[in-house]
Amino acid sequence: MRLALSICLALATFTSAAEHDVWIGTKTGPDSPSRGVYHLTLDDAKGKLSPAKLVAEVEGPGWVTRHPSLSVLYTTRREEIVAWRIVRDEEGLRLEEINAEPTGDGGACHVSVDPTGRVLLSAQYGGGSVCSYRLNEDGAIAARVSHFEHEDPSNVVPGRQKACHPHWTGVSPDNRFVIAPDLGADRVYVHKLDAETGELSRHGWGIAIPGGGPRHFKFHPTLPVGYLVNELAMSLSVFDWNAERGELTLRQTIPTLSPEQIAGETFNSGSEVRVHPSGKFVYSANRGHDSITAFAVDPTTGELSLIEQEPIRGGWPRNFNLDPTGRWLLAAGHESNTLAVFAIDQETGMLQYTREVASVPAPICVHVE
Repeated sequence: MRLALSICLALATFTSAAEHDVWIGTKTGPDSPSRGVYHLTLDDAKGKLSPAKLVAEVEGPGWVTRHPSLSVLYTTRREEIVAWRIVRDEEGLRLEEINAEPTGDGGACHVSVDPTGRVLLSAQYGGGSVCSYRLNEDGAIAARVSHFEHEDPSNVVPGRQKACHPHWTGVSPDNRFVIAPDLGADRVYVHKLDAETGELSRHGWGIAIPGGGPRHFKFHPTLPVGYLVNELAMSLSVFDWNAERGELTLRQTIPTLSPEQIAGETFNSGSEVRVHPSGKFVYSANRGHDSITAFAVDPTTGELSLIEQEPIRGGWPRNFNLDPTGRWLLAAGHESNTLAVFAIDQETGMLQYTREVASVPAPICVHVE
């Protein structure tokens, strides 16, 4: 398997190289080395990273996301969502603020944009709410049009589930529904989306495992299934998705770490899940164990089976991402101030550390385009 991966890497050097933008949201504050949003580039032929550059000095840009068609980036900032224009000129690359809109319910932990570029979504972990915002044609944030407070925390895990905590927002493949995993409720909420107005309406939820702590969710590119990382239970859950009815039904839950691995660390916490562009593999991150777990996807059912666990060569992988080609995985070490590159074997899904590491202060979110 490792030989096959080496051959794939060698062949990659003969393909035409393209540079991908890598945007990094970070943790700022008195004890953090970060000053805001950072930018790097990734050479997709060699997997090489450019040095990180500060492109916007801002407090609390923990999450960043890009408009699907405009040169506009959105970030969190304290209790606001900010729209930034991406400027490239003789002075280099930088972000210029367009405008900002308050969440009305504390700071957001996640922001996303629907594929039409007309709706911005946010999740407020501390406020227990999900918001939607209408976007103008130039990418500016027009107004907040929906504000939903989640209800009925599960109270299964003391201290973590006494209140609702939405942690992620994203849309269904047909853009008719918004998915919002809630760590405190052990539910994956489903809200109806009007893409014309940006308004959300209540619809229902998928029931997750008790005490799992739903965090992030991703749909498979072709199968009617989605994958949920359970932050508290150190597992991934597979949900069947009924697109017509907007319903999620739990199919499978599989651990990301063995009981022995969990017992070997003082603390463990699941953070992110990503689906390979081919749909053949799923990856999740384990904080504490500081690793990425790779799974193979059953091409018929979407169910998962373990491939391997790969250390990130850093500390506290709060986030990671794959480049659009599916050749490279970029793992952020929040406590090690690192961004490490791993090659992905396209046949087996296994990861190989390339020894390519960039210095990035307190990385929280990795967005690759």
